[in-house]
Amino acid sequence: MEKYPGYLRRPHYYETDQMQIIHHSNYIRWFEEARVDLLEHLGLPYHVLEESGIIVPVLGVSCQYKEMIRYTDAVKIHVTVEKYTGTRLNFAYCITPVTDESKILTTGTSQHCFLQGNSGRLVHLKKANPVFHQLFSDYAAL
Repeated sequence: MEKYPGYLRRPHYYETDQMQIIHHSNYIRWFEEARVDLLEHLGLPYHVLEESGIIVPVLGVSCQYKEMIRYTDAVKIHVTVEKYTGTRLNFAYCITPVTDESKILTTGTSQHCFLQGNSGRLVHLKKANPVFHQLFSDYAAL
């Protein structure tokens, strides 16, 4: 299993404010785009989870802005699995310039749980879907 290489993103003009700086509300969307891409990298896109009857709602999200990102800046969003318990899945995000991945522009986190789509009841993946559980366990251990 390979570590996720990161999500490349070029800002769109409509995501900026009058100063051509990315509006703060867009970072949460960028985190979601990167998270979806990570799940696809793992071979477990959202539609596969949902077709199995499992949904993954967001329980919380945070974002810390270190430096401004402008319309012309190409960035990479690094996503890591911060914690996996079988019922919860937490991600950490770090946005860097493509040209200097050691420079941190923005950081964030999101917390999720696994629910049965039809009942909304909490799901423990180890019991409900051992294949998904193993995949998340293996990746979290990287």
